[in-house]
Amino acid sequence: MAHKAGYVNIIGEPNVGKSTLLNALLGEQLVITNPKAQTTRHRILGIINGEDHQLILSDTPGILDPQYRMHQSMMRAVDEALIDADLLIVLVELGQRPEKAENVVKRAQRFKGPMLVLVNKVDTGTEEVIMEALHGWQNTFPEAKVVPLSALHGLNVNELRQYLIDHLPEHPPYFDKEDLSDRNMRFFVSEMIREKVLAFYKQEIPYSTEVVVNSFEEGETLTKIQADVIVMRESQKGIIIGQGGKALRKLGTEARIAIERFVGTKVFLDLRVKVDEDWREDERKLKRYGY
Repeated sequence: MAHKAGYVNIIGEPNVGKSTLLNALLGEQLVITNPKAQTTRHRILGIINGEDHQLILSDTPGILDPQYRMHQSMMRAVDEALIDADLLIVLVELGQRPEKAENVVKRAQRFKGPMLVLVNKVDTGTEEVIMEALHGWQNTFPEAKVVPLSALHGLNVNELRQYLIDHLPEHPPYFDKEDLSDRNMRFFVSEMIREKVLAFYKQEIPYSTEVVVNSFEEGETLTKIQADVIVMRESQKGIIIGQGGKALRKLGTEARIAIERFVGTKVFLDLRVKVDEDWREDERKLKRYGY
């Protein structure tokens, strides 16, 4: 039997459910999700392996108008996804109209391969609203397959996974069959810490924050991790730490619990807060932080 392998890349505006869809297709919580915009900053691959197939799913940052250099790096990741996709998923949400999604439509129209337009969050609308949305997106992308979906509640997720596998091109595996992602453990640990920053802090704090894992020592029963929470101003550092260090202790405790579930051992997490002014606008600093 011939082996099939290929890239299925997901694009869409912020908060339409791209990361939720990736996790649902994988059947596990690989990438972080949060109602706040710009949760996903990097292109992340999730890999589904079978005896005769390797489905490589690519989550991308939400498409937006760049406001600073970090946003420009995020949009480059989206553009890369348009280049190497064997099949492109354009994820939209119910209520989102094509004429109001110009950035997504323009980017998707550059892609010349097979395309799926998935209308997500259909559990929130009536049949009439859903049918209107499906027709609207079909008119915008006449050559695409347009499908209703609820990534959060699993509607059409299993059918979608099988459809993607069935439509992969014949190709040897791109990655080792044991791999679940192209990212290493340090990356996912930094993302789990950043997920807690998104959950616990408000206003500009989550968008001014980066997390860097400096050391990761994995033992049989204990994993030791030292990580820095990077902010842009001293005032933000004070907010992260909180009165008497209370906020930082809460952040560290919740992050440690999440990491322990992920690595399967007890975790000692040494979390420190540092200021790196204007890191979002400095090309050299962005490269150092993986952008």
